[in-house]
Amino acid sequence: MTKVKLNVLGISYSQTQTGAYALVLSEEGGKRRIPIIVGGFEAQAIAIQLEGLKPPRPLTHDLFLNFAKTFNIDLLEVTIYKLEEGVFFSKLTCDNGKNIIEIDARTSDAIALALRFRCPIYTTEEIMQRAGIILDFEKEQGEQPVSEKSSGTRDIKIEDHSKSEELKNIKTQDLKSLLDEAIRDENYERASLIRDEINRRKNR
Repeated sequence: MTKVKLNVLGISYSQTQTGAYALVLSEEGGKRRIPIIVGGFEAQAIAIQLEGLKPPRPLTHDLFLNFAKTFNIDLLEVTIYKLEEGVFFSKLTCDNGKNIIEIDARTSDAIALALRFRCPIYTTEEIMQRAGIILDFEKEQGEQPVSEKSSGTRDIKIEDHSKSEELKNIKTQDLKSLLDEAIRDENYERASLIRDEINRRKNR
């Protein structure tokens, strides 16, 4: 299994799903990024750590950190190892001084803990190929629209996850143009919706 190291690029409020946030992970030394939709509580736990803030009382992930350190348990790494029907699966690799133990975890919780333990985050090359969004700034700046026909896709709106059925009525060529536009606008949540629909068609 080829491991790809990831860094937390940032987190932003979801424009299409109430109470949700878009967490963006970037490939270290590369141009690919993975957008992951997380809940409000997990987003807060990640944002607090990214900003270097310290709450007056420990949050759940801080409690986990304190508990682990008290009993000499270290988190060695976090691995996003599976992507199934748009859901990312992760595991924690822990060391208690005697054994290396792997624990299943939600990806949002795993990222929040990785930031607190200051441990690396990895995924597989297969997941990067399936879910990664490639950013090629030189290509974006140098290329012109391929045709007038593709420019019409700018009028297509994707407003809500509940309306993702709309994507099924859009031609694949137009979806690719929408994906490029979403990436240019750094709208990674929208890009992830379009990417998933394109991948779904490839797997038919």
